[in-house]
Amino acid sequence: MRYEKLAEVYDKLASTTKRLEKISILSGFLDDVKKEDSDIMYLLEGRIYPSYDERNIGISNQIAIKAISKSTGTPSKKVISLWKKKGDLGEVSKELTKTKKQMTLASHVLTTQKVVDNLRKLPELEGKGTIEKKLSLITELLTSASPIESLYLIRTLIGDLRIGVQESTIKYAILRAFFNDNKEYEEDLQNAIDRSNDLREVFEYAIGKDIKDLEKIKLEVGKPIKAMLAQKAKDIDDAFKHLGAPLGVEYKYDGFRLLIHKKGDKITLFTRSLENVTRQFPEVIGYIKEFIKGDSFILDSEAVGYDRKTKKYTDFQAISQRIRRKYDIGKLSDKLPVEVNIFDVLYYNGKSELETPFKERAELVRKIIKEHPYKLIASKMIITSERKEVESFYKKALKDNQEGVMFKNLESPYKPGRRVGNMLKMKPEESELDLVITGGEWGTGKRSGWISSFNLSCKSGDEYLEIGKVGTGIGEKENEENKVTFDELTNLMRPLITKEKGKEISVRPKIVVTVHYQDIQKSPNYKSGWALRFPRITSIREGDKPLSEIATLEEVEKNFLEQRSRNYKYG
Repeated sequence: MRYEKLAEVYDKLASTTKRLEKISILSGFLDDVKKEDSDIMYLLEGRIYPSYDERNIGISNQIAIKAISKSTGTPSKKVISLWKKKGDLGEVSKELTKTKKQMTLASHVLTTQKVVDNLRKLPELEGKGTIEKKLSLITELLTSASPIESLYLIRTLIGDLRIGVQESTIKYAILRAFFNDNKEYEEDLQNAIDRSNDLREVFEYAIGKDIKDLEKIKLEVGKPIKAMLAQKAKDIDDAFKHLGAPLGVEYKYDGFRLLIHKKGDKITLFTRSLENVTRQFPEVIGYIKEFIKGDSFILDSEAVGYDRKTKKYTDFQAISQRIRRKYDIGKLSDKLPVEVNIFDVLYYNGKSELETPFKERAELVRKIIKEHPYKLIASKMIITSERKEVESFYKKALKDNQEGVMFKNLESPYKPGRRVGNMLKMKPEESELDLVITGGEWGTGKRSGWISSFNLSCKSGDEYLEIGKVGTGIGEKENEENKVTFDELTNLMRPLITKEKGKEISVRPKIVVTVHYQDIQKSPNYKSGWALRFPRITSIREGDKPLSEIATLEEVEKNFLEQRSRNYKYG
């Protein structure tokens, strides 16, 4: 397929914020896509591989500027000047391509396959001359690109497509294009996406327009799968009301999710955001080999930090370095040890357990594990119908420095990537949201060189809407009060900057943070219509929590109503 056709679709998608319009545009386009062009499913998300694949294009703004300069015969200074005015390198490339001073004899019609082929070569390059080789591959595409093609090529290269399309939008487009928008098939399609985590694979089965073909997509050990997520319970009575009795009650651990894959001798560890962290946890590999029986399995767990001397459990932020650190792994594993708490099984010895009732899955977990405290154990759990027993268990969880408890319906299946009503969580009343940083402001004085104010956004459909700014909870040095530093956040944000105007910057939404606040109030100053009072960042969830799990606008509004209800009750 010609890349220009895809670029035109990008343009239509970018021109509307209405989700139904995006679905209509996409479904009409997908109906014309042939199986041999199925890599387009990755390009629609601004990728070249499935979302779980760690390989990325990895092109900085600086390399993109050089490529635009080289392909259009424009001095780099002029490219940078235009970028400062427009705030979008894609638009800069589009404008300069309209009037470019040189065309090579090698220019030709671009195809989506040529784009994918060239972009996939970029992550493989390393060693001497890498930058020049990357420039050559990119320039080859840009010199053949029309203005609209160059716009979206550059945006894809720097990871800022700006078309407002997420996985759920593509799912509904597939449902409309190949299954006549039959809502009875939506669950089958979602299950296929959950098992695969690969939109190209789902597309290749869906294109035959037979819903039964999707059943051919199976769980694969070694291929990351999204973790099941919980909704909130107001209290213990609310949990019994929604889940029935008896129910399973487990510790809600204050650590990070770890999905364990084993096939033969190969063990792979993934976070809930599908990041491969096997290298970062060599001791956990040893625990799995020693304490878990089975030739092949996928297990869901939580890794919790503890103090080696006192044996007291620590919070997530205390061990978050374990996910991000790429060097001195041995020293860090000794300094920040973790205990792996296994609480579910998704696959065991050649059989998917997704549809197996939770009670049976929990029994299987305890059957295959040989427990070793402070290394690897089955999660602490009770099955009960007694409110007092739950209350006592909840208090014990808090005493053990954990977040609270999880409630689980004993007959429920495992639904990857869903926030399901058959699994609820409860922790002490507090006001917190997981939000994404979308901008900030450079500091002055002793904070010069750091980003010292951060713009926070929630999610509404495919958009990120600002809900406030925060500069508290972050310190110049890490201590008990401030576990996040300006230096740490600045270093994470630098490569994500998409626009600078004076001291203000915009960044590509990627860094998820947990924010505590006093209350929510209505505000015309932010696009969300809401603002947080006295917000403070308490932890960075990079590598642990994906963008898909940040707070939605609906969740913010719900928290506001609950807050108002409490104020009426106690005010």
